[in-house]
Amino acid sequence: MQKYTLSEIVHYLGGKLVGNDKTITGVKSLEDANDEQITFLSNLKYRSKIDETQAGAIIVHADSKNLPENKSYLFCDDPYLYFAKVMRLFYPTPKTIGERHPSAVIHPSAEVPESCEISANVVICANVRLGENCRILAGSVIGTACVLDEDCVIYPNTVLYPKTILGKRVVIHACCTIGADGFGNARDMHTLEWEKIPQVGGVVIGSDSEIGAHTTIDRGTLSDTIVGEGCRIDNQVQIGHNCQIGKHTAIAACAGISGSVKIGEYCIIGGAAMFVGHIEIADGTIIGGGTAVTRSIKEAGYYATCFPLQTKKDWSKNAVHIRHLDDINHRLKILEKKLLQSS
Repeated sequence: MQKYTLSEIVHYLGGKLVGNDKTITGVKSLEDANDEQITFLSNLKYRSKIDETQAGAIIVHADSKNLPENKSYLFCDDPYLYFAKVMRLFYPTPKTIGERHPSAVIHPSAEVPESCEISANVVICANVRLGENCRILAGSVIGTACVLDEDCVIYPNTVLYPKTILGKRVVIHACCTIGADGFGNARDMHTLEWEKIPQVGGVVIGSDSEIGAHTTIDRGTLSDTIVGEGCRIDNQVQIGHNCQIGKHTAIAACAGISGSVKIGEYCIIGGAAMFVGHIEIADGTIIGGGTAVTRSIKEAGYYATCFPLQTKKDWSKNAVHIRHLDDINHRLKILEKKLLQSS
């Protein structure tokens, strides 16, 4: 169990301690924390919970005032970010144990340092190169000529297709497929049959990126699909072939990105957002959840196109009007014309 005094936390992370110094053994919510645990307040609508919490210390914004005097506080500029850093202190990433399970299959040409952890039923194919301290967990397959830099973690039952390249400290969660063939097919308009286009590119994922469970990132047709450094991609996301995702972009669950889309740096993509192919999204753009992105976005901003939630009865009534929008627009133009003529 990790233990830190409040003064030690301030020493490591900055901020200002107000109140008694004490030993902290973990992190909990405002409702559940006890006097040996630390919590945080980042949303003022939960301000009343400070009076009720049993937490040993509370992380609050530097501008917070009128706080109960019988508690200890860590003042900082961004309580949520500070909370994230405190979590990393108390729950650090497990270290590799440098063991290889007897059931693992490692090709003789693969380079696997002794510091790497290779779990049960892992398959590492020819010409793979792993960096120091990588963890490849149960049932994962590392395809031919893949390159993983140091400290990468591959969770169970993940498949890295050939020529996948990962930077340092990349984390890929369970059951991901990285480097599967992109959806490339040409249609013979005489026979209406499909001709598969070989996908010979790879996937490159930058350092410090994290890929959520059951996500699929397709290989490029000729060039590589690229995910920039520091990206956060949630569970069950589909990224098509030849896409380029800029550094430090976050993509929430169930988003679907068609092939050859270029998403800029520092973007935020809401859950279940959908992108047509061959468009570009400007740096710093925010896309709301459930949004259908059908054109390029040249100027950063907050974009959303989904309907607000409503009852089925109300939606049915509105849907009737939506079906007749073109007719309504036509009649409106006629009325406008008559009004102009009469004036």
